Amino acid sequence: MVRDSVVRIGLVLPDVLGTYGDSGNATVLRKRLEWRGYRSEIVDLAVGETVPNSLDFYLLGGGEDRAQTLAVAHLTANPGMQEAASRGAVVLAICAGLQILGHDFTGTDGVTHRGLSLLDVRTTAGTGARAVGELLTTPDPALLQASMTGFENHQGHTQVGPQARPLSKVVYGTGNGDGGDGAYAGRVVGTYMHGPVLARNPAFADLLLSWAVGEPLAPLDIPVIEKLRDERKRAVQALATRRKRLLRF
Repeated sequence: MVRDSVVRIGLVLPDVLGTYGDSGNATVLRKRLEWRGYRSEIVDLAVGETVPNSLDFYLLGGGEDRAQTLAVAHLTANPGMQEAASRGAVVLAICAGLQILGHDFTGTDGVTHRGLSLLDVRTTAGTGARAVGELLTTPDPALLQASMTGFENHQGHTQVGPQARPLSKVVYGTGNGDGGDGAYAGRVVGTYMHGPVLARNPAFADLLLSWAVGEPLAPLDIPVIEKLRDERKRAVQALATRRKRLLRF
């Protein structure tokens, strides 16, 4: 991508998939591009609006069961994101967004709904306690070396099929419910991490941005962001250590 061109970031259905502040991921992307001299534009794509297939980046956030079914119906009728993903556009989906990118998902009412099949995952309704709290993971080393942190709040269990890979391995928390968190295939990525995830994990943000602009990005030296990241990482590591001590007794 030529540095003078505009990176277009689609915020997909923020009116129904915006329960947990995940729209902040768009702001993070815009600022990290701006700090490197790239121009960008955030395009809000509400329910009832056509989803263009010309954007560089698509973001989906979290929501409840009804929001998921509304989102799938709208995106099936307006398949611009799916068309863009097929040509290599970046898609990042959080929590409910991850679930609707899969083949199907089952809500708390026990009804199974078809998803968009952008990721080889399936989600079933969890039968135990809701996963609520901090999440600490080790990403697939093919993607990142830095650990990731976030906040999860969900009931579903997600199974990753052979055409996708888990995004990361859970150190503390629940994630997918099988020891991993999220999934990815090509440039389509999903995770259960809120936070927003890109604010808490700048290296992850830069990885996705490098895919969108088509070139490696020079590191940014912004101490306050690294301080926030380190504080959250230490806090979750302390929780993990405390839990291990309790399990010994």
